Amino acid sequence: MSKILVAMSGGVDSAVAALLLKEQGYDIEGAYMKNWINEDNILGDCPWQQDIEDAAAVADSLGIPFRVVNLMHEYRSRIVDYLLEGYQSGVTPNPDVMCNREIKFGVFLDYALENGFSEVATGHYAQLQEETADSPRAIIEGADPNKDQTYFLAMMRPDQVARARFPVGHLLKPQLRELAQKHNLPNAAKKDSQGICFIGNIKMSDFLREYVPDRPGPIIRADDDKTLGEHRGLHYFTIGQRRGIGVPSNSDNNFYVVVGKDIQRNALLVSFEAPSAPGLYSSRCEISGLSYTGEPFPDDCKIEAKVRYRDPRVAITCKRISPETIEVIFDEPQRALALGQIIAFYDGPKLLGGGIYTKIQS
Repeated sequence: MSKILVAMSGGVDSAVAALLLKEQGYDIEGAYMKNWINEDNILGDCPWQQDIEDAAAVADSLGIPFRVVNLMHEYRSRIVDYLLEGYQSGVTPNPDVMCNREIKFGVFLDYALENGFSEVATGHYAQLQEETADSPRAIIEGADPNKDQTYFLAMMRPDQVARARFPVGHLLKPQLRELAQKHNLPNAAKKDSQGICFIGNIKMSDFLREYVPDRPGPIIRADDDKTLGEHRGLHYFTIGQRRGIGVPSNSDNNFYVVVGKDIQRNALLVSFEAPSAPGLYSSRCEISGLSYTGEPFPDDCKIEAKVRYRDPRVAITCKRISPETIEVIFDEPQRALALGQIIAFYDGPKLLGGGIYTKIQS
């Protein structure tokens, strides 16, 4: 039977993942990935020490070995640098997606294989469809539509999918909490983390404030190029953002929304929220950095996609532009797509892969 290393974050999802695998008779151990320790305590609540203690307490209650795996160097080079370089260049990176490919099912999986384990398990809300004669192992949406996390797994490679376990994907969140309470897990009532992947409860804006220098520039109305005010730095804003822009709407019914970033002018582009707002809605885009969880889908095909986490699947047409790039045409225009973000591809509930927005067109 497989020997499985369970990535335990200190949260309840990975705790129940370990519980279920043990109940199923697998030979398991728990491990906390030490990715970031906030040495200077400049970012407020970064409770890595508490998370380690919580994960260790769960492992002890389950009677399984536990270890801490130091991946700080790899996390800095593969995730933090990627994140900071993205924001500094004017795009919106997705560290949570990349953390899964580069860290959890990258260097952590490599560590597991080197130490006698055959698979890595996590607390993701996703399911697996086992390999058949006609198709390789596949990732399927989690049973809980409110918690499905397959979007964050979109950049995984087939060799990583083959070594992955998602023990809680068949559960609804309330069922998972009930299991944790029933088995008296020490962290059964612990709140879910809302921070950056394996860093802690840190707001992205606070993280960026410490590591990306402010670069003020104009706030410009996209409709007529009128300057409305000044921003602190383009990296603080996302396409589609309504709050915290810093310019009054002068109307009870119309509100400004971020519709673009002009890198050359270091300008934040805004417009009133409307289907006709310049750049707010997109009918097509170019996707590069393609990654497939199984067999690549055809060059020209009709499939589905999630344009961001928590969005429903939408119908798309894909057309091959080059070996590295495809054009995606949406059946219905999509709101607030951002360069650098991830699009996830699906065949029904089956995850096909993902890619990065490199060009967005109205």
